[in-house]
Amino acid sequence: MSDTCMTCGLPKSLCVCETIAKEAEKIRVSVIKRRYGKTITTVEGLSKDVDPKKILKELKMRLACGGTLKDTTIELQGGHKDKVVQALLKLGFSREQIEA
Repeated sequence: MSDTCMTCGLPKSLCVCETIAKEAEKIRVSVIKRRYGKTITTVEGLSKDVDPKKILKELKMRLACGGTLKDTTIELQGGHKDKVVQALLKLGFSREQIEA
């Protein structure tokens, strides 16, 4: 039973849950100014079917910055709005899904 997806019932190698979730969500990318002049880039709107830890790790690696995951919001250190949008496009999200 551990080799099948609990959501779609397909084997984990053929699971399509993450692909379907990527097509259905609306992602918001914004830059927020925090105290002491620090800026952070936030990515909100990821569904539960997409693994936010995996996306966070990929964004941190591509942008060479620190970041964290708070609830379902990804917070990255610095103002990387345009670069985050480009990285999300490379990760398989479509342009219509991303609000920048």
